[in-house]
Amino acid sequence: MDFQLSDDQRALRSGMCDLLGAVFDRDRMRAAVERGDGVDRDRGVDRRLWRELGAAGFFALRLPEEAGGVGLGLPEAVLLFEEAGRALLPGPLVATHLAAGLVKGAAEGEAVVTVAEGGGRPVADLGGADAVLVGGGAEVLTGEELEAFVAGAVPVRSMDPLTRLHRVEGRSAGAGASEAYPGALRREGALLSAAEQLGSAARTTEMAVQHARSREQFGSLIGSFQAVKHLCADMLARTEPARSAVYAAAVTGDPVEIAAAKLLADEAAVRNARDCLQIHGGMGFTWEADVHLHLKRAWLRAARWLTAAEAEEVLAAGLDPVRPLYGGSAAVG
Repeated sequence: MDFQLSDDQRALRSGMCDLLGAVFDRDRMRAAVERGDGVDRDRGVDRRLWRELGAAGFFALRLPEEAGGVGLGLPEAVLLFEEAGRALLPGPLVATHLAAGLVKGAAEGEAVVTVAEGGGRPVADLGGADAVLVGGGAEVLTGEELEAFVAGAVPVRSMDPLTRLHRVEGRSAGAGASEAYPGALRREGALLSAAEQLGSAARTTEMAVQHARSREQFGSLIGSFQAVKHLCADMLARTEPARSAVYAAAVTGDPVEIAAAKLLADEAAVRNARDCLQIHGGMGFTWEADVHLHLKRAWLRAARWLTAAEAEEVLAAGLDPVRPLYGGSAAVG
């Protein structure tokens, strides 16, 4: 079986990269960072950007063509979300993508949809949202129910300047808390989040290598130092297994494989960002550098949809029972 990307898939990924370069390049990303404070409950996502994504088919990618969608599958969606993670594209991308066909206007980018996962987790991008998926999509809040839900939300400080967070008590507090995977939407959300983490891990690897090839210390490029080489090699060694796991899970849709993909992608995104920061040295800690933005977003994503502890439980539950090596006495004769 050939698992190489097809020409159409490569073209799709290239087109997404070109789109993001036009509507959310680094200058616009940094401008969004400077505008955002992480705690403003009234300012939502950039609606113009959301409509651009909707017009390009980002949210309607997996809807059937007869329903106005593109008619593609999870493997293609993973490619797009990988590029979104690479570009640090903000907003509830996963929830809005999953809500296409469930919430009016989500597929076209006219509606912004976020998710309340429950279990005491904060809700991202609640301010300005048109709908909320509760318990991984078991219920959809709109209209007066949404207004009441937002009224009870308390803004909390977010480490990521492009992700505003609210804490909601009551209705969503226990939703989905007893089950790591309450339905297909939750599984798909975990996989698409893993794809974003994969894109971030790949981008920080590129940033680290680029810096190592240009930064000089003691009269030599720092990329010539063995310690720096090992850090870059470790970053690549985390990214590529995560890529294989994410792509494979997109093909099979198996819950256990999705859990493994999320676990590997979370580790790659967080540890690669930390190693990238280490290679950048003191410069990496500055506000002007982009390294810290990848690290903060990776931390937040690691706590969304499927945490490491939940993924480990899914993997453990999927193991075959241990059988004894011998059926009877070990004595011979």
